[in-house]
Amino acid sequence: MIEDSSPPSSPSLTSSYHSRLIIRQIRRSLEVGNIDAAIDILRVHAPFVLEDHRLLFRLQKLKFIELLRKGTRDDRIFAIDYLRKSLAPCALNAYPEAYEEFKHVLLAFIYDKDDQTSPVANEWAEKRRYEIAGLVSSVLRAHFHAYNPIFSIALRYLMSIHKVFCFRQGIVSPISYLTERLLLEERDFPALPPESLYEAQVFDEVDIQALAHAVELTRQGAIDSLRFAKGDLFQAFQNEICRMRLDDAMLDELVREYCVYRGIVEPGMQTSSEPLKVNPPESGCCSSLDSSIDVDHSTAKHSNSETSATTDLSSMQGIDVELRFASEPTNNLEDCSPSGSHQSESSSLLRNRSKGAGERSKRKRWRGRHDDLDFISGVHFNRDGKQEVSTTISKGVECTSAEDKYEIVLQMKELASRGMAAEVVEEISTLDPDFFVQNPVLLFQLKQVEFLKLVGLGDHSGALRVACSHLGPLAARDPNLLKPLKETLLSLLRPNEEALVTGLPLHALATSLQVAFGKRLGIEEPQLMRIMRATLHTQSEWFKLQMCKDRFESLLRIDSLKENNTPVLTSLATSKSNIDSCSLGSSQATISSTTGVSDDSSSPNQASSQDAICDENAILKVMEFLALPRADAIHLLAQYNGNAETVIQQIFA
Repeated sequence: MIEDSSPPSSPSLTSSYHSRLIIRQIRRSLEVGNIDAAIDILRVHAPFVLEDHRLLFRLQKLKFIELLRKGTRDDRIFAIDYLRKSLAPCALNAYPEAYEEFKHVLLAFIYDKDDQTSPVANEWAEKRRYEIAGLVSSVLRAHFHAYNPIFSIALRYLMSIHKVFCFRQGIVSPISYLTERLLLEERDFPALPPESLYEAQVFDEVDIQALAHAVELTRQGAIDSLRFAKGDLFQAFQNEICRMRLDDAMLDELVREYCVYRGIVEPGMQTSSEPLKVNPPESGCCSSLDSSIDVDHSTAKHSNSETSATTDLSSMQGIDVELRFASEPTNNLEDCSPSGSHQSESSSLLRNRSKGAGERSKRKRWRGRHDDLDFISGVHFNRDGKQEVSTTISKGVECTSAEDKYEIVLQMKELASRGMAAEVVEEISTLDPDFFVQNPVLLFQLKQVEFLKLVGLGDHSGALRVACSHLGPLAARDPNLLKPLKETLLSLLRPNEEALVTGLPLHALATSLQVAFGKRLGIEEPQLMRIMRATLHTQSEWFKLQMCKDRFESLLRIDSLKENNTPVLTSLATSKSNIDSCSLGSSQATISSTTGVSDDSSSPNQASSQDAICDENAILKVMEFLALPRADAIHLLAQYNGNAETVIQQIFA
């Protein structure tokens, strides 16, 4: 959903949003060395942090170093006084090692901050600020349940799986130029469990292994995380996945690029800072895009100053993105997209677009992550609009500005999503006579829509004319279209308008049309769509290797993304394939390679050997004792007839 400049109105969302702002402010204060400011905010909003002597000691030790770092005589005197009155008493009660750490940090009086060989070089290092900031952020995030928005969490999770999969399979990632920049190597320090939770607790080994391999933890790390979450697997998962860091400026830019492409916001924003280029391996073409948004998963209703929009990632639905824009729309024109099949209305769109005043939805101007403007630098992709546009496109369109090209493509998508297939074909053919020559499948799909609409209206003669004039000749040139043609003709036997309309995947067709026609006009698909497409694929392949379902797929709505990540309109009569939902129980079912998620290229011998491995306890036992990934444990068990004891004996023999 699209949000105004004010925080969301839903109580839970408002609380989460407000908490994230507080955490961000505390984090930034610590990262720049302003410890007093961070402590003041904690005292007002999270006094429990200062009551935990383990955290308080770390903050006070950092403040002591920052006082010495200033280097003035007064600050040095104040540091000695602070040492005596605050740091020393806290060190006695913080944790067993605290007093030794206190004595060690006293060496900062003697060794200079620029001495990289000193025994306190780590204490002087500015990275210590970031470590403490990450630790405090982890504690606050878990306490307030102020987790990152679900889109941001899902993106972290999918990219981490993508990296692991490519590394283990020896594959060069086609999106590495994006993921290496977007998903940072550093992680926040894990939150400290309350001392009362250090007593022995028993957790289900299934949960331990699921968490450990989902977020790349050691077994002990997974146990500690579950202990902190009091055994709640999904809370522990969220705590751990939010420790992963994203480049916020780059994420903002990716989402803004996508929103411009989808027509959610207006293009053409400018930045005052020098752009930082991200060069993809192939040339791209898109207008330069500004940065920064806030992403949230809430589906709460907002006031009439906000616009609700469903985010579509390459024909995928299921994630709502909350964007912060200026409160006023960029124009007050009503949405005049045609809802009927009148040629005059459709043709008028072209005339209006040629004058630069296309009929637009009430879009918002990109406002940015306004609370972060002082901290976020501009990030821009190296897309300068230099890609050649096919010379077959009419000169009027070729000379059109990038903004008007976006408008043309968006209105073609709007027509297609309304089922106005005949109008889409006519307008695109006028703009680019060779487009459907090079994209016959899209033409076939649009004509399918036109055929089925005519059948639904009872105009069988008109439907047959469309079939004879277009569907038949197209299927004759491409044998792959014969089957969907036959299934389309079957609709003549069941002319039920309601069933036909609900069965048309117009949304997916409109998106495919947008991608293809946009490329013809020199508009590349957003980088975010590439990331999602690649990471969703590797996530599926990864869990084929694991031979289990993803425990966190439903939590992150990844299953909703997959439901719409299917080839578009192979046949209008074919229903969408069902995606098995993730098991949310405490046990994982081992699935064989012959299920619906299997790779058809698997050999029969491989399939039969994997079918023999069905004992989940044996898999978990090997994973636990040998600290192996699930796939490796399964392969070892396959070699020893599923006997976990034999596997362990052979390894240690």
